[in-house]
Amino acid sequence: MTLAARLLAALAATDLARPGRRALVAVSGGADSVALLDLLVATRDAHGLELVAAHADHGIHPESAAVADGVAALASRVGVPLVRGRLRLGPGAGETAARERRHRWLERARRRVRADLILLAHHADDQAETVLMRALRGSAPAGLAGIRPERGRLVRPLLGASRAELRAHCTTRGLPWWDDPANADPAHLRSWLRGGLLPAIRERVPAADAALVRVAAAAAADCEAWDAALDLLPGLAPRAEPGGASVVAQVLAGYDSQLARAVLRGLARRAGCPLGPARAARVVAWVPAAASGASLPLGGAWLAEVAFGRLRLVRRPVTAPPAESLGGAAGELAWGAWRLSWRTEPAPMAQPRDGWTAWVIPGAVTLRAPAPGDRLHPLGGTGRRLVVREMQDRKVPRSRRAAWPVLVRNDELLWVPGVCRAAAALPPRGTDALRVDVAHA
Repeated sequence: MTLAARLLAALAATDLARPGRRALVAVSGGADSVALLDLLVATRDAHGLELVAAHADHGIHPESAAVADGVAALASRVGVPLVRGRLRLGPGAGETAARERRHRWLERARRRVRADLILLAHHADDQAETVLMRALRGSAPAGLAGIRPERGRLVRPLLGASRAELRAHCTTRGLPWWDDPANADPAHLRSWLRGGLLPAIRERVPAADAALVRVAAAAAADCEAWDAALDLLPGLAPRAEPGGASVVAQVLAGYDSQLARAVLRGLARRAGCPLGPARAARVVAWVPAAASGASLPLGGAWLAEVAFGRLRLVRRPVTAPPAESLGGAAGELAWGAWRLSWRTEPAPMAQPRDGWTAWVIPGAVTLRAPAPGDRLHPLGGTGRRLVVREMQDRKVPRSRRAAWPVLVRNDELLWVPGVCRAAAALPPRGTDALRVDVAHA
């Protein structure tokens, strides 16, 4: 099967890559990503994606600006618009930090150009190197599953191709590429595996790469089986949460510890939370005695939290952004983990008390975080209630309350999205009103 045919088959296997959708193509300037962009352009009529190239100049190597210019020239040559970014990491930046910053920048770029997915150029050699590296680090099945073809909005359609094939494609097509010297620096573990250990292994075991790829496939199948089991176990009731996932705490606490750990790690994979065996064991031991509202740090940006009878694996709460004014008759903005849009339209007959859309009498309004002692007069209710009580009634976990959006006019609280609409600033039916929509980003 040709490279182009394998690429199209991989794209067809993901629901994200539907015809008419916009795809952000990450192009580093190396042979792998150059080949990816060229193949995508050549098969555009078949996959039907709208392509936008993206290049992040890390600022690590002295030639990085010239590489960025080369990518721009390539994008212009194949007729694809390009988004460029400068990360300014400096020559001392490590491999992990560079990858994390690049992925954060790609996600911001995806949102800016309103792309539905990000295409990355990882290939079969990357997969073999990743599995070996993680095996040497003692990874569990989730780590040994290696690079996944699809994760969130990231899609890797070249995992069935080798590095040699992609370089040969660039050579045949006359496409220039840049070899990053860091890829040959044995100071980096992956580079040492690539240039030192793997070649030695291949001399003794010629099919080593294929064997490592099979290990990844077997580990991925095991992880997928546990993921499916989450939905079949009685009473566990797994569900997605903003920034994570959760299950019924009491049910998990009643399992045998080994089963509970396996289930918990399946939940972590679903949430995107890196949870190793040791931390999973800590959580399983902690859950039975944890009071509602208790939390347990899991390292990095993650924590476990018991809230309203559920065990949640979620990202740590972030500090609420500064207050923002919703100016003009229409607009949109990002506020922390939330996205807001507003426009002018006739007010409806009635408004939901706990909805994610509200209509208010036109005029300046401000978005801010809850303040201690905040109260409102609930729509359809009597008296004034503390906002924190309304949040408790709506089962908003304690970790999320401090960065939850509220809408105010002057000192009067009008609306807590998804929690409670106040009786204040209600526009009469059919009159011009400011409609505000709020969604978790």
